[in-house]
Formats: sequence, structure tokens, C-alpha cells
Amino acid sequence: MKVTTKVGDKGTTRLFGGDEVWKDSPITEANGTIDELTSFLGEARHYVDEQVREILDKVQAHLYRIMGELGSKGQFKGVGREEIDWLESLIRDYEERIELKSFVLPGGTVASAKLDVCRTIARRAERRVVTVLREYGIGRWALIYLNRLSDLLFLLAREIEMKEGKLREAK
Repeated sequence: MKVTTKVGDKGTTRLFGGDEVWKDSPITEANGTIDELTSFLGEARHYVDEQVREILDKVQAHLYRIMGELGSKGQFKGVGREEIDWLESLIRDYEERIELKSFVLPGGTVASAKLDVCRTIARRAERRVVTVLREYGIGRWALIYLNRLSDLLFLLAREIEMKEGKLREAK
């Protein structure tokens, strides 16, 4: 697989199916944001415990499948009900452990701050996928997945802060 193709020299790139699109196309924007998210998750995993690291590893694999779906214009399967159920199960587990009484300020710990950056990128990726869904009709499950993922990342960050006594409530 060649890394340098020179296709990008004229402002275009190729999707997995071979279609050439502008680098600022909705699909490229969505996949670029998801790629950014996977990179920041890769950084965050160095600051969290083994349990959270395993979750992040699985999420990164799911995100690559989502990029495959978007980049193939739906020819490849991304995520579906099973992956969303997994996220929702984790969300329920963490919600039971965390008691929030007000809004919180990000940055109580380095690890939670890293996860909050990931959360905000997941929200941006969700917005980019909305455009892909609207224009191409693909990414319905990806949209739901990214929405739940941002919720989970919020909860993971708060649990880290609670464990370390560093939860910063907005007052």
C-alpha cells in the first residue's frame, strides 16, 4: 500500500470504493474528524487504567469500521445495534456509580482532561456524520454510536475525577 499517491496534490482524495472526492467533502470531513478522535483516544489510553484502556481499544476498532462504512459509501458495514448496546450497557454501569449534582468543569486530572478532549471531538464527529447522513443517506448507526460514545467519555472522565477526589463542579 502506497502512502504517497499525489492524488491530494490537486485537493482531492480517493474513497475506499475508488471515488475521487474533494478533501473537504462531507465524507472526508467526517472521516478526518473520526481519525482525529482515534488519535486522541490513543493518547488518552496512556493515562487511564487497564479497564478503561480496554474500552478505548474496542472503541478505536469500532471507529475504524465507521470510517470504512463512510469511506465506502455504505458498502462496508460499520457499527450497528450490537455496538450501541455495548456502549449503552457501559453508560448504565457508570451512571450508577457517579452522582452529579451540577455541571462540571473539565480538567480535574490529566486523564479526565484527555477524555474530555475526546468527548468534544466525538461531538464534532457526530455533527459531521449528520451532514453525511443528510447528503448520502449513510451513517445512521454511526450517528447514534458517536452520540453514545460522547456520553460514555463524559462518564469515564467523571469517574476518574471522583476516584481521585478531583471532580470540579461549576458553581
